Amino acid sequence: MKYLRYNILVCTILFLLPTGLIAQDSNSEEMEQAIEDTVAQTDGVDFQRVGPRVVQGAFRQIPRENLMGGISVVDVPRIMEKNYMTFSLENMQAFAGGFNGSLWGMGDYLVLVDGIPRDPGSINPSAIQQISFMKGVSANVLYGSRAANGVVYITTKRGGDHDLQINGRVNGGINIPIRYPEYLGSAEYMTLYNEALQNDGLPQQYTAETIYRHSRGNDPYRYPNVDYYSPDYLRDFTNRYQGNVELSGGTETANYYTNINFITSNSLLDFGEGENLRGNNFNIRSNVDFELNENIRASVGAGVIYDEQNGVNTDYWGQASTLRPDRYTPLIPIDMFVDGNQNLQQIIENSDHVINDRYLLGGNQIYSSNPIADIYAGGTNQSVGRQFQFNTAITMDLDAVLEGLEFNSMFGVDYLSSYYQGFNNQYAVYDPNWVAFDGENQVSSLNTFGQDARTGVQNVDNSIFQQTLAFSGQFNYHRNIDQDNQISAMLITNVHQLSYSGEYHRTGNLNLGLQLGYNHREKYYVDFSAAIPHSAKLPEGNRQAFSPTATLGWRVSEEGFMANASAINNLKLFVSGGIVNTDMPIPGYHLYEARYSQADGAFFGWGDGNLRQGTQSFRGANPNLTYIKRKELNAGIDASFFDNTLNIESTVFYNRNEGGVIQASALYPSYFSTGWPENSFIPYVNYNIDQRKGIDFNLRFNEELGGVNWSLGLAGTFFDSKAVRRAEINQFDYQNTEGTPLDGIWGLQSQGLFMDQQEIDNHEASQQFGTVRPGDIKYVDQNNDNVINSQDQVYLGRAGWNGAPMEFGVHLTARWNNFTLFTLGTGQFGSYGVMSGDYYWVNGDNKYSSVVRDRWTEETANTATYPRLTTQTGSNNFRTSDFWMYSTDRFDLQKVQLTYDLPASFLQASNIRQLQVYVTGANLLTISPNRDIMETNVGTTPQMRFFNLGINAKF
Repeated sequence: MKYLRYNILVCTILFLLPTGLIAQDSNSEEMEQAIEDTVAQTDGVDFQRVGPRVVQGAFRQIPRENLMGGISVVDVPRIMEKNYMTFSLENMQAFAGGFNGSLWGMGDYLVLVDGIPRDPGSINPSAIQQISFMKGVSANVLYGSRAANGVVYITTKRGGDHDLQINGRVNGGINIPIRYPEYLGSAEYMTLYNEALQNDGLPQQYTAETIYRHSRGNDPYRYPNVDYYSPDYLRDFTNRYQGNVELSGGTETANYYTNINFITSNSLLDFGEGENLRGNNFNIRSNVDFELNENIRASVGAGVIYDEQNGVNTDYWGQASTLRPDRYTPLIPIDMFVDGNQNLQQIIENSDHVINDRYLLGGNQIYSSNPIADIYAGGTNQSVGRQFQFNTAITMDLDAVLEGLEFNSMFGVDYLSSYYQGFNNQYAVYDPNWVAFDGENQVSSLNTFGQDARTGVQNVDNSIFQQTLAFSGQFNYHRNIDQDNQISAMLITNVHQLSYSGEYHRTGNLNLGLQLGYNHREKYYVDFSAAIPHSAKLPEGNRQAFSPTATLGWRVSEEGFMANASAINNLKLFVSGGIVNTDMPIPGYHLYEARYSQADGAFFGWGDGNLRQGTQSFRGANPNLTYIKRKELNAGIDASFFDNTLNIESTVFYNRNEGGVIQASALYPSYFSTGWPENSFIPYVNYNIDQRKGIDFNLRFNEELGGVNWSLGLAGTFFDSKAVRRAEINQFDYQNTEGTPLDGIWGLQSQGLFMDQQEIDNHEASQQFGTVRPGDIKYVDQNNDNVINSQDQVYLGRAGWNGAPMEFGVHLTARWNNFTLFTLGTGQFGSYGVMSGDYYWVNGDNKYSSVVRDRWTEETANTATYPRLTTQTGSNNFRTSDFWMYSTDRFDLQKVQLTYDLPASFLQASNIRQLQVYVTGANLLTISPNRDIMETNVGTTPQMRFFNLGINAKF
């Protein structure tokens, strides 16, 4: 019977997957209660007023079993019992279907923390109660225009009616670099650079003797081979320490919650001032809820963040990726100076920077400033950031006016400021002149560049600020007409405004909202939500619009004909749709007005002895410019089976963004723009149409097998996008972006490398991107005009800018006795990247990376995977084409954590209610056909693997 049950389960999964009936993380009432009981036994602390069965929706809390319209919810405290998190949205794609870096591939989404637009990084995960991912239009329409791409709502923890309870967490971990860029050493570089010169018909630069001396490595000061990624300059790992304390308590009339968090970490740099680099972040957040009287409740929340990051006055990683290994000697040993040379001794005595009493700083006229010298002698800087967050809310019970009526109001203000302060020192570097004495190389003299100078003046610059103001006021009405029928309504006004330093116009969001709902026996649901946004980007008369949405829900499992379906515990279906008007994609303000200028680009002329000044036109006027409309229809399912062992949620979605704002010459006659003087009378208009469609899903399976409690979760998103309408005039249809994905990569199709000059001469088309020689890339002539140029560019594949076509996350939990093993992985498939930048496109006298080892030569013509080397621009080879494309398909083992809960009997004699010890590994493994590319950061700090030991105690 047991095996039959599992066969039925597997068949059900296989049936539901292709039909799209898999969805976000959910549990039926019985499973939720069972999990709550388990948490109560191991935790015993309820820091939140909003329980796990209540979800934060748009301006209201919704019973989880009544969710509809494309909302996923993640219970963060439950996850952190087995999964230590360092970022608020860490690996959320494994818990919330539809979240793949964006929501349903829509792009930038609105992040709200307790209803205020805030940076998700400003909230420590331990302070979060739950995260709601509002994907569908009916779920986010009440937030207005700025929420058109979806909303991620982070709810912080609240206090409770209990005595003081304390949670303390201490973590210590190390970050280990996964991979550094691989560059060639001096001798190999010189050899290949000579080859590049030969390929270009130029004389060689390096002699065989010079290359040989650099290759020996026995005299690195005269013949340098600088590896900026070696242990000479970098640590094997960095450390990270965190301390976190949560305080909670209160009475029936007032309760509080406070979270205090401190993080400190150091740098990979292991020399000079780099040894002392350390970043510190202090974050304190507190919420207080209280009752003023039986009809009025209020809350106050505040957060303070102080961030301090010490730095050096150079971009070490950027320069490490560009400086050739042979160009200069970073340090010159004093013990290699010719004995008795008074000039050299005088330089040593006058130098402010004798490194470790052994070295002077090396350099030359070209590299009088270099990263090694900068870190030893160039001074330091400190980035200081301060952030204050405040919000307050009040709720008034208006039953005396109308039964079921209440009024809520919320106000928030955030202020962030940051600046750099530091000391910029000048220093001298020295270029040695060498002589051989008794078979040993010695320094006979030094060429000096620059001078030592410590001004003692502290510089303060790069000051920036950001301010957020938010307000909402709403009337809520909820009434049980009788035992079977419930109605609800909300009337809302909502506004937030963001100000940034250096930007004249503030970013604002103002709208009115209305929600009407009906529920019959929690079997039939009807919801209508609408908003009227206001936009300063649009002309008078078009600044308001009506955004209506509607949702219908049906709990099929409550119908009489389902009475004998014992395998189905819950089955709910919903369909939702509507229109959200947004100004987010409009690229600026006052674009509906014509723009003229006599200052920028103005021109002058003379005639009849008079000076005449011309006026330049930048665009025409369009008083009919209006909102972009997100039109959407989605349908979903929420179901649980087999005594709530299997829980499934899924949403199928289809939406179109209509009226994208563009300034397109293709829509107007040619005389609307001129070449010289350069003028344009073309206005901005609503024209483009974008389409997205797909499915998200979340599956959860819970069961006890072999004495082990197992929990398996699988969440993911499949979606496709298309440019439905574009204003374009192309001679050839294959160049039209209309009908192709929104994140398309466009470039040339390659046919390998030219083997010899004869093949170039016999090629059916002439390539117009510079001189073509054997070993250069050969391209396809798409239009058969015997010329390869920009007209031969075609669609090559999807870039996955807003998420790969398929993304998913899977997590598995196994609990046995007091041990809990948690693993989490994520995957993405169907998108591509393009190798570019100096690491892959090596030309001129750029630093050579290891990719050039597979270059074309006459000897490797049949096996080469990289074009010939050149000291020229390489304009034929180094452009976007499928030659440089690679698949970004990957699966990442993101997290493994083993947790041990000390037995309750062991803690009886102490004040500790629960004590956990855990070991965590993060970013552990990448499985991909292009793993080396995807793990390599060029010009920035490397990707890291994180290993952590933590203790969590509850008092």
